[in-house]
Amino acid sequence: MDQFTINLLFVGASFAIYIGIAIWARAGSTSEFYAAGRGVHPVTNGMATAADWMSAASFLSMAGLIAFVGYDNSAYLMGWTGGYVLLALLLAPYLRKFGKFTVSEFIGDRFYSPTARLVAVICLIICSVTYVIGQMTGVGVAFGRFLEVDNTTGLLIGAVIVFAYAVFGGMKGVTYTQVAQYIVLILAYTIPAIFISLQLTGNPIPGLGLFGTDLASGEPLLQKLDQIVTELGFNQYTAHDGDTLNLVLFTLSLMIGTAGLPHVIMRFFTVPRVADARWSAGWALVFIALLYLTAPAVGAMARLNITQQFWPNGTDAQAVSLEQIETDPAYDWMATWQQTGMLGWEDLNGDGLIQYYNDASPDMQERAAAEGWEGNELNNFNRDILVLANPEIANLPSWVIGLIAAGGLAAALSTAAGLLLAISSAVSHDLMKGQLTPNISEKGELLSARIAMAVAIAVATWLGLNPPGFAAQTVALAFGLAASSIFPVLMMGIFTKVNNKGAVAGMLAGLLLTLLYIFLHKGWFFIPGTNSFTDAEPLLFGIKSTSFGAVGALVNFAVAFAVSKTTTPIPARIEDLVESVRIPRGAGAAAADH
Repeated sequence: MDQFTINLLFVGASFAIYIGIAIWARAGSTSEFYAAGRGVHPVTNGMATAADWMSAASFLSMAGLIAFVGYDNSAYLMGWTGGYVLLALLLAPYLRKFGKFTVSEFIGDRFYSPTARLVAVICLIICSVTYVIGQMTGVGVAFGRFLEVDNTTGLLIGAVIVFAYAVFGGMKGVTYTQVAQYIVLILAYTIPAIFISLQLTGNPIPGLGLFGTDLASGEPLLQKLDQIVTELGFNQYTAHDGDTLNLVLFTLSLMIGTAGLPHVIMRFFTVPRVADARWSAGWALVFIALLYLTAPAVGAMARLNITQQFWPNGTDAQAVSLEQIETDPAYDWMATWQQTGMLGWEDLNGDGLIQYYNDASPDMQERAAAEGWEGNELNNFNRDILVLANPEIANLPSWVIGLIAAGGLAAALSTAAGLLLAISSAVSHDLMKGQLTPNISEKGELLSARIAMAVAIAVATWLGLNPPGFAAQTVALAFGLAASSIFPVLMMGIFTKVNNKGAVAGMLAGLLLTLLYIFLHKGWFFIPGTNSFTDAEPLLFGIKSTSFGAVGALVNFAVAFAVSKTTTPIPARIEDLVESVRIPRGAGAAAADH
């Protein structure tokens, strides 16, 4: 049986399960659509939250970015994991206790202002749509590979499927679908990693194998990797070579952005009690850790395998030949990924060899001049393909390749569905019912939610055709926007007495400043070629656009407190409400559930 057929079997079987669950658990009421009827068990919710959280950025892109940069990109691991802890400790239980369906509804009620709710809706939609762009980028990569079509075709096919199954069941259907998707994605991520760790180090636990011995050379694996990449002119894999200010701000931006992500916060509205929200968070962290403890090993081992394939006899010997790439089954993965447009190479020298090295390195420029090389000939290696290509690079069995194709799609689809729910609930529940048409029927509210989903997926697909970065980089921009707009207002709503005018001013200041900075660096509305700066030459104190969310959050806090101090204090009833939310008296004590 050929690889294409095996891929179809794995992906087809997983999709049949997802669609069957979505139909079985489809929502019949707004409570089921927005909050799954508030009847989800904490362990189930923890697993669904993990699937919602571990998006295409975590599954597909993060290990690729770590593989080609090394230590400096470990900020993705630190920021996302630390942010989830913040969310679990500081926000989730209190928001569940407040008893509302959506983040925007909490902000509107806490700050006693329809304007605050409207601004929150705008912030949520901007963050979520930016996040969905990253997911659609991953959907295009995964569908392009397993259907063996170009990335654009894969993206368009994926968009149709995302919408078809997300619109069916609302939160109830998505919750149980995400449980199945978590099982698929974690098996797909860890099984190939175990195989590769055994191949390279003899250790079946990838996290331990990372610090083990490379069997081929007898050297520590990380030491061997450092040696190879530095010999080719790249930075040392395990060393910090970047700007420390950006590393700190980027990690902080990811942390507080994580804690402000609406589609993750919504998951904590689905459990029966406040205590269940805490337990859900704890279980989700356990499930998330299984992937996050494996990702550094996946990145490092893949980088070693790739580099050794291009220099099969060592970096001092001859590079891989075009003939070997075309005839050796170990290199079949290159032809397969070339079809997607996400991998490319060119024999610039006409010597029949493909030299992969850092042609910006002075040392390698000297060697290239002596050898007559014209430059790095691996001219396209999209970081988002690494995890999906990893089993093929390591020459693992066909069924493992089929499994990881299903896992990549599960990761992208699970988060895309959660984001679409956050967008649709913001439009239908907060904007339509909460602002424009308060007397809308339940049927009309569900219809508007599904229309909002369709518009959101169309916009994200269009922008996903030319994303502002790799999947994880695009997602990082969304985290920056959430960090600068949503996280501060949630924290102030729970733990301070900031008033409505301060909250609105803070949200607008943080969002607009961060959005402006991102557009100046990534292009207006992410349209290629419209940017004034690049992250290589940033505008302000060397701060990159992906790191600016932390600055936006500081501005948000400062403006909110300043405006609140100079305007009318919050009413006594709101002050009592804030106090009651923080007192452990059980869900529903602060406000009645819908």
